[in-house]
Amino acid sequence: MNAQKNVQQPDQKPTSTTQARLHDGSIIPIEIYGDGPQALLLPVNPTPIEGVAAETMRQYGADPALGQTLIHGVRDLVRVIAFDYEGFIRQHPKPETLTPENVAADFLSVADAAKANHFAYYGYSWLGMVGIQFALRTNRLSTLVIGGYPPIDGPYQEMLAVTTIAYEMAESTPSPDDEWSTAGLSKAETKQYVTLYKALQGFDDEAAQTELTCNRICFVGSADEIDYTEHWGNIHVGLANPMIERRQALEEWGWQVHILDGLDHMQAMQAKHVVPILRSALADL
Repeated sequence: MNAQKNVQQPDQKPTSTTQARLHDGSIIPIEIYGDGPQALLLPVNPTPIEGVAAETMRQYGADPALGQTLIHGVRDLVRVIAFDYEGFIRQHPKPETLTPENVAADFLSVADAAKANHFAYYGYSWLGMVGIQFALRTNRLSTLVIGGYPPIDGPYQEMLAVTTIAYEMAESTPSPDDEWSTAGLSKAETKQYVTLYKALQGFDDEAAQTELTCNRICFVGSADEIDYTEHWGNIHVGLANPMIERRQALEEWGWQVHILDGLDHMQAMQAKHVVPILRSALADL
């Protein structure tokens, strides 16, 4: 990834920086923005990406500056604790130890390093999914916001199948329609997601709803249904339908539900849709 260049604009600098020790002993950097009494744990890359890597991201509909835009969209409301967890575990894979328990421990380590006793959390896609696991393992979470993953009827079996295929294909010759191999993931990188979804195969997300006590907000694009090609076993990963079909049940369990009309997985994660939801969720902290 030599073409990737990170650029930090002078007026976008963090208020302070620190670091946390993760469950395997590795050290993750943390950037803190703002100095308010309330905190938000935000697992995003705070530094915009430029160059060839940024152009590739845009081709896939991703925003190279998403993390920074999210940070500065809410830093006037809360102290934002930004840490690029996904990027870090790609560089420092945890193929045997990326379990829900260890991810939750890592997030708590980040909160401790930032001196946040209580905090909100926002995560999208699999980082939204592990947000549920995090909420089940701490009483320090005030508000949970997750996007792009249903709180009930989650596709845990399907994602295990997808990540297993990705692991089997890792380091092979990429194909244009191979989402994972095109990203150049290694055996160790893909194995950690197999480990994570294996650990979740016995998880009953509906039964877990009675154990969630913090404020809870979820959102999804109404077109967020992913169909993998024959090369991937024709696997269908349903992310929108569970939230649309079970919306009433989710609301009865205490979730505030947002269905973003017509948006797919990449579109719904963009800051223009996420920031208003986050600001509404954080305004009363």
